Amino acid sequence: MRSWLTRSRAPRARAILLAACATLAFASNANAGDWCGNGLWVDAMIGSHHINPDKDFQEFNPGIGVECWIAPEWALTAGYFRNSLSKPSLYGGGVWAPEFAHWGFIRIAAMGGLISGYPYGGWGFGHDHTIGPVIAPLVMLEYRRVGANVILIPPIPSADLPFTIGFQLKVRF
Repeated sequence: MRSWLTRSRAPRARAILLAACATLAFASNANAGDWCGNGLWVDAMIGSHHINPDKDFQEFNPGIGVECWIAPEWALTAGYFRNSLSKPSLYGGGVWAPEFAHWGFIRIAAMGGLISGYPYGGWGFGHDHTIGPVIAPLVMLEYRRVGANVILIPPIPSADLPFTIGFQLKVRF
């Protein structure tokens, strides 16, 4: 029992994420239920910028994720990236992009869900309290089949993480 706890979970997490991405891609092509009928985007997390940090953080944060738009204003999102603490992070949740905050190729949205890989202390759960809630505003830039997301990630005081701006590039399938 202890041996699986001591092994790295990153390869297992990546395999689960890839399976989820493949399932979403398959579901978006299937007629039954028409999952992702309003668009399927693949996101590449590229980096972050920490606002007035007290210490050094990694600002190159490679990763991959998906946005499955189930309605014009609502999406499900999930992904994996290497976080600013040099630890693997998985995230999942929902995105709300109201029509009244949409101007041409710019959209203002909000995302909420769960993210792993940060020491949340009393706010976290899991055996090591490294899974916790996240609510973040984002600016989505989309032109035809390409786009970018700029995410304002709130601070995580238990990890000494300040406000952080995350950057993703994305492609629509």
